[in-house]
Amino acid sequence: MTFEQLSIFVAVAEREHLTRAAEALRLTPSAVSAAIRNLEAFYRVALFHRVGRRIELTEEGRQFLEEARAVLRRVRSAEQTLAELGGLMRGTLVVEASQTVASYWLPPVLMRFHHAHPGVNLKFTLGNTTSVTAAVVEGRADIGFVEGVVDEPALSVARLIDDAILVVTAPDHPWADGRPLTPQDLVDGTDWVMREAGSGTRAAFEAAITARDVDPADLKVVLELPSNEAVLSAVRTGGSATVVAGVAARCFVDAARLARANFTLPPRAFSVLRHKERRASRAADALERLAREAAAAPAAE
Repeated sequence: MTFEQLSIFVAVAEREHLTRAAEALRLTPSAVSAAIRNLEAFYRVALFHRVGRRIELTEEGRQFLEEARAVLRRVRSAEQTLAELGGLMRGTLVVEASQTVASYWLPPVLMRFHHAHPGVNLKFTLGNTTSVTAAVVEGRADIGFVEGVVDEPALSVARLIDDAILVVTAPDHPWADGRPLTPQDLVDGTDWVMREAGSGTRAAFEAAITARDVDPADLKVVLELPSNEAVLSAVRTGGSATVVAGVAARCFVDAARLARANFTLPPRAFSVLRHKERRASRAADALERLAREAAAAPAAE
């Protein structure tokens, strides 16, 4: 069994797709397929079911996945130790961030990190608040950035900046006239297009309206979409409303392509997640330091 085989197995298992795993690893699909076949043949165990063009983990594959992940975490930890002895000249930093903070706030911070430490390989994954939290808890990510509320005892959660949450509609929607909306208007007054469950924006919105005696289940949600851009595009066609991060909607509102409904919601924080018990790498410390500096700068307000 080789380190490369373990890496390939984990990549395929997490994606349940040979081609996507090959793209992530920068290998050919045939090389990925051969590595899996060789591993299965040598140990005489089936790790995946082949169902048409899809693949799924077998029970043996699921059990092996946790062991393989643990080995890769130890290898990464050893690599970081050696890299730190060289003053962050080499190494890998695995970062995962939820969509809003990743799309609208984090990229300049990542670029500053790259310029300061060009030898450190940044591996970045986009998710939502739920998936980012899980990645940091399980050790698949060294550091996480989210815009949702995180209640996980294993993690330290440090606020960076606050961002508004806006209810927005098309300019010809009845709510675009600026009249104040009541909580009951949210239930009776429109259809909704929403981000997926697990989105920090959606979770913050649902918590806010629950505190005002509105059951989120009573909203007329006609469509769930996996990105801010998809949600905003759908709402611009008219007839529905959505709730979205201020940083995502502001340019559309300023250009009068969307209208902000008059319903005030509390802001929510962009936060950085670290595991309390795992050894903190110097690379993760450096990235967090840059993130805090960006949050403190006037441009972040």
